[in-house]
Amino acid sequence: MPITLDELPPGIPARVVGFRGPGRGAIRRLIEMGVTPGTIVVVVASIGGPVLIRVRGVLVALGRGIARRILVEPLHGLGFGDSNSSDKASNTS
Repeated sequence: MPITLDELPPGIPARVVGFRGPGRGAIRRLIEMGVTPGTIVVVVASIGGPVLIRVRGVLVALGRGIARRILVEPLHGLGFGDSNSSDKASNTS
């Protein structure tokens, strides 16, 4: 079941499944940053302000309002605590 990116706990990889409600300009900007459906993202930090994510090997800071509009499906079993987790996540993006 999809959740919003701002709800994703840090360190858990998730697949972007779509967007909820942003205007065309916001969606275009997300696509330019590599946040597209099917892409694997990982929240690196989410403390109060922007949500810091790793997408396609790059760190990107997103405002919490935009992060609330990105729908993701957590990929259980690919967290940082698992062996070879970075290999698994990088092979799926």
